[in-house]
Amino acid sequence: MESELRTLTVERSDTTVTITLNRPAQRNALTTEMIGELHRTLAEVGESDALAVVLAANGPVYCAGHDFAEMYHQDLVSVRRLFASCTAMMDTMQQIPQPVIARVHALATGAGCQLVASADLAVASRGASFATPGGKGGLFCTTPLVAVGRSIGRKRALEMGLSGDAIDARTAYEWGLVNDVVDEDELVAATDALIARVTRGSVASRAIGKHAFYAQIGLDQHAAYDLAIEVMAAASLIDDAQEGIAAFLEKRPAVWGRA
Repeated sequence: MESELRTLTVERSDTTVTITLNRPAQRNALTTEMIGELHRTLAEVGESDALAVVLAANGPVYCAGHDFAEMYHQDLVSVRRLFASCTAMMDTMQQIPQPVIARVHALATGAGCQLVASADLAVASRGASFATPGGKGGLFCTTPLVAVGRSIGRKRALEMGLSGDAIDARTAYEWGLVNDVVDEDELVAATDALIARVTRGSVASRAIGKHAFYAQIGLDQHAAYDLAIEVMAAASLIDDAQEGIAAFLEKRPAVWGRA
């Protein structure tokens, strides 16, 4: 797959796959080609035995959002198709069983900020920043704010959207957009440490849990509990759940199966 890619690089180390945006001269802007390659690669990794995915980037900018050259003088159908394909790619990050961790070293703006918000987890360097700049331009960041708003809440998302101002990494951490902020030379190690923490235990149980989390998070509380009850009751019957219960009762280490 990697040899066929023009906008990404893909590297596997042990059980972690790192997907790197690789158009540094273009500030890693999300072209139709890059969106398609990201979508296909995420789907393929999702079908593999990898345990985690890192979403990184090369160059001075993590991701500058959509490539406006692809939106200039286009008709409604074409631009709608672009946004729909980008949304499908973002959704795939949340649909694959592995945790997806954005490793953000620099500016993530517009759909680049959406990419970070759509990842399951994110680690940022102190020099990173985040923006949905359409509010101070001519095209409001409506689709990025779907993901950003679900990460940081309505008022803070609207502040970002309406002002267009960038927030620094510390603010992104305090607002809930990223999980950790570290010095740039610690970014890889901090991401690896987070991966080690979130890939312990049963692969099958974790995949069920990730899928159920996204299914319930947009529901009202009553409906969310109804869904969670059914998922957790069914999940309690899988082999790994029974093994975990038995190991606890027998005071021994659990032996997990594979998904």
